[in-house]
Amino acid sequence: MRRTPLDSAAIAAAGYDADTAVLELQFTSGEVYRYYAVPPSVYRALRSAESAGRYFTEHIRDVYPTEHVREGR
Repeated sequence: MRRTPLDSAAIAAAGYDADTAVLELQFTSGEVYRYYAVPPSVYRALRSAESAGRYFTEHIRDVYPTEHVREGR
């Protein structure tokens, strides 16, 4: 999945597949996670949030089913 860089201390990049409602996040640690059944509005809000890390913590983490895709560096 193609990811777009984010201006965030915690999240390096985010990608979204609207057909499958999958959000993929690459954290600054290098770890990659996929979040399932994520509405497009959540992805848009993450990209425009003043703090992507805070938005992630409050609205994504522990809300959507998750798959750990890749270990960090």
